[in-house]
Amino acid sequence: MTLLLTIIAAAIATIVWYTNEQRDTYKLGTLSLIYWGASLMWLMDFVFEYAELKAEYFNQNIFDVLNDSLLGLAVIALGLVAWLVILLIKDPKGVFKKKFTKKQ
Repeated sequence: MTLLLTIIAAAIATIVWYTNEQRDTYKLGTLSLIYWGASLMWLMDFVFEYAELKAEYFNQNIFDVLNDSLLGLAVIALGLVAWLVILLIKDPKGVFKKKFTKKQ
């Protein structure tokens, strides 16, 4: 479930990045790369866990599915926070620069 949620987030971020004219201004490519990186990480986790458990991997109880879903949502939220921090540091529209360098 974690893999599925991060792939959905990566696909949405990529579509928004591709269709937005201001993709460089808001660093949407960075957001897309954050989610694709997380998807790749969860894909490797799936491969190694499937190699260990085989068919039992697909027979999870509802608590494991809920736990994986909450982990996926936490990863998506953390990716958004990381992107926002990058966006605030880069300050593409110069909002903070104008505010803090305002002549008195």
